[in-house]
Amino acid sequence: MPFFELAIDPPVLAALMVVAFLAGFIDAIAGGGGLLTLPALLTAGLPPHLVLGTNKLCATFGSATASFTFYRRKLFDPRQWRFALLATAIGAALGAGLAHLIPARWLNLMLPLVVFICGLYLLFGRVPTTPLESATPIAKGRQWPQGLGLGFYDGVAGPGTGAFWTVSSMLLYPLDLLRASGVARSMNFVSNGTALAVFIISGQVAWALGIGMGFALMAGAYLGARTAIQGGSKFIRPIFIVVVLALSLRLAWQHWFGTA
Repeated sequence: MPFFELAIDPPVLAALMVVAFLAGFIDAIAGGGGLLTLPALLTAGLPPHLVLGTNKLCATFGSATASFTFYRRKLFDPRQWRFALLATAIGAALGAGLAHLIPARWLNLMLPLVVFICGLYLLFGRVPTTPLESATPIAKGRQWPQGLGLGFYDGVAGPGTGAFWTVSSMLLYPLDLLRASGVARSMNFVSNGTALAVFIISGQVAWALGIGMGFALMAGAYLGARTAIQGGSKFIRPIFIVVVLALSLRLAWQHWFGTA
């Protein structure tokens, strides 16, 4: 697959840019932006391995922007999370390596199901209400299994990883939703960047498309992170997840039953 050439109709390309902007905005607020970009890329007709690599490229743009915004507002301290950062990088590298061993046909069958299950979880799952206790130290031992597990998942597939980081961090540590979101965005950046390096080495990245969607994701992530810091927006989440479920059902029907 050429690095800078990909035959996509202009209307489809424009739609993907809009999807990327919305995904970046939503991902910075509640996580789960990959649930939108990944099925959109599959619907555009890209091969599954190229979808994963290109999705990691544009996701890295968005997660970097959101992560830096939270860090600049002093809502994430890397020194407290150095074990999680390392574990996430290791897990993502292993997961991305495994993704290359999975046949394309299996990925076509698996990804819509993964997206659909994650969408259902995010739609019906409740976010825990953990009060913020800033004086309580962050446990170090829990960071290894959390980072390895979620990093590995993000490397293999990735949809919903940011939301899973947010929820699990609130369950495991004395964090409120805002600081848990800062942790999630930062860990997402590490796992996206690590997995992207693996996909770049294997040549599974559509650069022109990924960079274009990446800039759209950056714009959405910047606006979304500022919105989250100023109070968030709950009404977006149900609409977003319904769209995700519809896309994943369409993909499942296409790849499982052979209809276009």
